[in-house]
Amino acid sequence: MSTAAEWIARGNKHIAKTYGRYPLVPVRGEGCRLWDADGKAYLDFLAGVAVNNLGHCHPKVVAALQQQAATLIHCSNFYNIPQQIELAEILCANSFGDRVFFCNSGAEANEAALKLARKYSKEKHGDNRFEVITALASFHGRTIGGISATGQEKVRHGFEPVVPGFSYVPFGDIQALKTAISPATCAVMLEPVQGEGGVNVPPAGYLAQVRELCDAHNLLLIFDEVQVGCGRTGTLFAYQAEGVEPDIMTLAKALAGGPPIGAMVAREEIAESFGPGTHGSTFGGNPLMAAAGVAAMKVLLEDGILDNCLAMGDHLRDRLKELQSRYPFIVAVRGRGLILGMELSIEGAPIVNKALERGLLLNCTVGKVLRFVPPLTVNNAEIDEMIEILDGILAEVG
Repeated sequence: MSTAAEWIARGNKHIAKTYGRYPLVPVRGEGCRLWDADGKAYLDFLAGVAVNNLGHCHPKVVAALQQQAATLIHCSNFYNIPQQIELAEILCANSFGDRVFFCNSGAEANEAALKLARKYSKEKHGDNRFEVITALASFHGRTIGGISATGQEKVRHGFEPVVPGFSYVPFGDIQALKTAISPATCAVMLEPVQGEGGVNVPPAGYLAQVRELCDAHNLLLIFDEVQVGCGRTGTLFAYQAEGVEPDIMTLAKALAGGPPIGAMVAREEIAESFGPGTHGSTFGGNPLMAAAGVAAMKVLLEDGILDNCLAMGDHLRDRLKELQSRYPFIVAVRGRGLILGMELSIEGAPIVNKALERGLLLNCTVGKVLRFVPPLTVNNAEIDEMIEILDGILAEVG
């Protein structure tokens, strides 16, 4: 078997340079641990960027994949797929939604949501209703539509002109949102908690005010739960924590416990605007991915994962607050459930690099926010182990 250095050298010859990759070559995972090609173990508090909510290689997800792979991997969405139907039933039974469109990623789910919002609004209100308001610091994917919706100029830079029909307002500012609404507005699209933007939690009552504003102007409310859905915030879906239901919701990342799948969930009246030929996906909801999704959702709903997320989220927040009390360059600790951010007054990249050297996987977003998104199966001992490593690093950089 090749060493990590050998794999990296081979990859450098042929893989597109779209990622600033760390010198890590993972070859095996279990629970909250990863092992690299040289046999070194890592404590994983990134979890595939909030994908491995059930930890690496959860046995029920693995079993579902193995059984389905030996039975039927792929057919076509021209046909009725039992595993897809079962997953759609689970999602609708546990959310506001009535119908589900399956795809392969969060970006694709958001594309579907934007297309549906425009088509429904044109049918309902005429051709001039097509604009979507999103939030500054938001992130909605890397497709041309996704970057057009994303409220970060650095993500759009170099790809102009982006798709017209998007405007951006400060997250949490209801007055700015009111001002931005025009006769052409058809929808408001928000993350209930912003992930890539720095783990930003909206002010109390903000999402309810947005819902009221959308109702008053006959606008659709879209929640992008690609990162914060599927248990990450301690409720099955993030919107449930505030009791504010959207009209459309997008999911991906953790939906199948690791394998790639995305979903757009919508109310019946709105979903009716998607008829045969209006949208599609060759691989979306295929038997293999949908079987993994069914298994993952059942684990989330039945195995106490959400309770553990809330309890461990409280413990992690308390331990991070302890660090904040001792290191003045920690500006804030914020988040919900097991998506927590530690804002710094110094650059976070050196901390992430030092953590990697010491067997801890972390992430820094927007330059100065350390993001903690461990598996929802994490325990007290693993959190304390992470804190011990991080404490040593902070003592050095401080």
